[in-house]
Amino acid sequence: GLYNQQYKYPPETILSHMFFMNKTEEFFKFYKLKMNSLKYQPNITHIKLAELETKGKLKAVITQNIDGLHEKAGSKNVYNLHGSVYYNHCMKCGKAYTFTDMLSCKGVPHCTCGGIIKPDVVLYEEMLDRNTIEDAIDEISRADMLIIGGTSLVVYPAAGYVDYFQGDSLVMINRDETPRDSRCSLVFRESVGKVMESGVAALKE
Repeated sequence: GLYNQQYKYPPETILSHMFFMNKTEEFFKFYKLKMNSLKYQPNITHIKLAELETKGKLKAVITQNIDGLHEKAGSKNVYNLHGSVYYNHCMKCGKAYTFTDMLSCKGVPHCTCGGIIKPDVVLYEEMLDRNTIEDAIDEISRADMLIIGGTSLVVYPAAGYVDYFQGDSLVMINRDETPRDSRCSLVFRESVGKVMESGVAALKE
């Protein structure tokens, strides 16, 4: 939704490493206004995925989202490919800070040592965390079923991780066509929430 709104700078520019370094104050104005996931609650998809994990039917959640809602819903084994707003660190000394700490700061958040506190989210021009990638790929390669939900599979490198799947059932849930549809055992042209709400009983079997 961010990309359909109007700002002084395009969202993809604001959420870049260069913008963060050169226009830090402007970055945090946007960040605190638009990235505050504390005011949101998990939806039916987050809840059902957490339930499946609790019942031993789901081994892991791999997400490109940074809002932490999977963890908020109760999921334990979550791989946040693009990081999470719930984790932040001082760029100078490495001290950890919560998202609440970030929101309570006025202007650019600074550590007690004077360094700038940076959200642990992957900005444009930054590399994904190698350990997270390797662990996520390992989960995909060992899965017997992979459910892909709510993504057009055009953002790389995450979109390419599907190629590591060697299991029996590849399920796609997305409103629009994706490049991997022909490979799928089952394709739903619907919102993830609607499918999860009506079909999770079948997935449990």
